[in-house]
Amino acid sequence: MIRLAHPYFLYGLVLVPVFIILFVLVFRWKKKALRRFGEFTVVQRLMPDSSTGRPVLKFIILTVAFVFIILALADPQVGSKLVKMQRKGIDVIIALDVSNSMLAEDIKPDRLEKAKLAMSKLVDEMKNDRIGIVVFAGKSYVQLPITTDYQAAKLYISTINTNLVPTQGTAIGSAISLAANSFGESDHSKAIILITDGENHEDDAVKASQDAATKGIRVYAIGMGSPEGSPIPVYNGSVQVGYKKDRQGNTIITRLDEKLLEQIASAGNGIYVREDNASVGLKKIFSNINSLEEKEIESRIFSDYEDRFQYFLGIAIVLIIIERIIIERKGRWAGIFKFSGRT
Repeated sequence: MIRLAHPYFLYGLVLVPVFIILFVLVFRWKKKALRRFGEFTVVQRLMPDSSTGRPVLKFIILTVAFVFIILALADPQVGSKLVKMQRKGIDVIIALDVSNSMLAEDIKPDRLEKAKLAMSKLVDEMKNDRIGIVVFAGKSYVQLPITTDYQAAKLYISTINTNLVPTQGTAIGSAISLAANSFGESDHSKAIILITDGENHEDDAVKASQDAATKGIRVYAIGMGSPEGSPIPVYNGSVQVGYKKDRQGNTIITRLDEKLLEQIASAGNGIYVREDNASVGLKKIFSNINSLEEKEIESRIFSDYEDRFQYFLGIAIVLIIIERIIIERKGRWAGIFKFSGRT
């Protein structure tokens, strides 16, 4: 497997056509300048040591050397071997609520940002498991298919926001069903971690949790927010312009529905914990998940990437040395062997 360690250096290749255009323009300008002294063929005879071909050759060599330098900076790497590893773990899919109510600030800085921090902590704790991410509001989408790539999981978590799902609402049942179907045919122990404020407006979330349990999938729930509730901020870009209101002009208060989340977790043979500013309860989730039966997971990964930039850099150096050896004017041996002035 081949990859580039620094692919952004390839943007330097856009300079190649610029160099070619500038060289052609300068070459034509020199010809026009010579014609001012008289007929071009006559002027060439007056300069027997002059060569028009060698500057072109030197330019081509330097251009190719530049290309190899860019490739060296990009640092091509080769995966020396494909490693198969047997690891024990469980399959975990995190279903995250990204509805507008998750912008409420009863948990600092807000529910969604606090949830993303909790997800990162969960990923840090999962050392031998496969992780997937589902985001939901009025509809549900797979944000990250189940994987052992924890760095990718944390990258996806950092990009999550309320704009990922255009349809507003909170369809918890749909999210649980999608997560349950995203495990595939794997026979590993499975768990769904639901992170939401619990305001379900769309479907029967408890029934969806029961259906997941019949498939051997445990459903855990982390409640984001407070029972007292908080208004939902409204933003114009990055500037808050007020709070969300109902049709009568009253400020909407979004509250944590702990009763529903407890029912969901109970139906899914899992547990419910409440996330607050003190992050109380996360360890309960960790310890309960780790107590599940672990089964072997086969991971196939490319390892031992080796740098290959030195080959490209070496070729570039050799080309530059060759270019420096070639002189633009014909040497004294050219006249003896009657080399053409155009070579």
